[in-house]
Amino acid sequence: MDRMLIQSGYQLNGHVKTSGAKNAALPILFSTLLAEGEHTFTNVPLLKDIESTADLLASLGCTTKRDGNTFSVHVEKLTSFEASYELVRKMRASILCLGPILAKYGEAVVSLPGGCAIGTRPIDLHLDAMKSLGATIELKEGYVLAKAKKLKGATVLFEKTTVGGTENLMMAATLAEGTTIIENAAKEPEIVNLGNYLNKMGAKVSGHGTGVIRIEGVEKLHAATHEIMADRIEAGTLLIAGAITGGDVTVENCRPEDLEALILKMKDCGFKIDTTATTMRVHPLAKWDATDISTAPHPLFPTDLQAQFMALMTVANGTSIISETVFENRFMHVTELMRLGADITPKTQVAVVRGRPGGLTAAPVMATDLRASASLVLAGLVAKGETLVNRIYHLDRGYENLEGKLGQLGAKVTRV
Repeated sequence: MDRMLIQSGYQLNGHVKTSGAKNAALPILFSTLLAEGEHTFTNVPLLKDIESTADLLASLGCTTKRDGNTFSVHVEKLTSFEASYELVRKMRASILCLGPILAKYGEAVVSLPGGCAIGTRPIDLHLDAMKSLGATIELKEGYVLAKAKKLKGATVLFEKTTVGGTENLMMAATLAEGTTIIENAAKEPEIVNLGNYLNKMGAKVSGHGTGVIRIEGVEKLHAATHEIMADRIEAGTLLIAGAITGGDVTVENCRPEDLEALILKMKDCGFKIDTTATTMRVHPLAKWDATDISTAPHPLFPTDLQAQFMALMTVANGTSIISETVFENRFMHVTELMRLGADITPKTQVAVVRGRPGGLTAAPVMATDLRASASLVLAGLVAKGETLVNRIYHLDRGYENLEGKLGQLGAKVTRV
């Protein structure tokens, strides 16, 4: 099993490009199940989760092909409507095949999902949404059994904002009879990217990116070509990497407008951040002030950057209060950061971080989930000595060649 060895004491400087967004690519790849033909995507990152998606699509009868960052999916009539436990357990996003298969073929059998252990993240909202469109749902032996002769449009109000639930319902509604209105819909940029591709396939989706999405059902969709958006979480992680080392780093191939909450908080700390339409630059700063954050659905502070920002706060001047409102179990990185000397008092969904500028020291640590892995790598960049991060397979699920990109900026990071 790969581990990552990080030598501290190196300031990061230079330019680095972000890859395509995992969280945008996954639902779009599953949306191909709605239409036969050759779907082609560019800017697709090379990640474990993309490989898992390809395996799942293949098990259903699709053919996938990768050429660099171009990824194609050839879809004919599916040979199976079942997403097996062996495939779904590797990646929670696998539940996103439910809506497309059900809408296109009238039945779907999908294992209850796995993925990072950052909270319960029940799929009740997904299933209730399918029921609202007329599907019958049964849970049997760890599987979701869904059936519907023909889905029918409806108004669906999510009691809690859900990105995956919004995506699943958007895809299912494209082939439903009549109009579907999603209220309290997720507003994430990845939702916009998905809606744009569905429209390229011939769907009639409007309002994506707002709290109310309208989908007029159509009889049939067709394959198309699309570019996957840049990964805003990777971009934010790389920006924080530059900041935590006091470096001068420009992140390219990104959309700063998708990271306004992070940029504002970093400016609160004293960092100077310059942006263009596609770049973000953090200027060198030897000492920065602590600030509080509270995670929330887009456009507020993203939960997927909470762990990385906490690493930045461990070496800030002062005390920060970090509140996690999206997932109830997303502080598993806290005990590992404490192994590096961080002064953190965790509560159930609030952590008090007392900054210790220059006070972290290297130690072996263990990654518990995708974003926790990134926070430990960031802390390792400034923890005196050599930090060994174990179980970095989590990192490979969502970051394409992170060690190479950090190395390009001057970090000493190697796999062992």
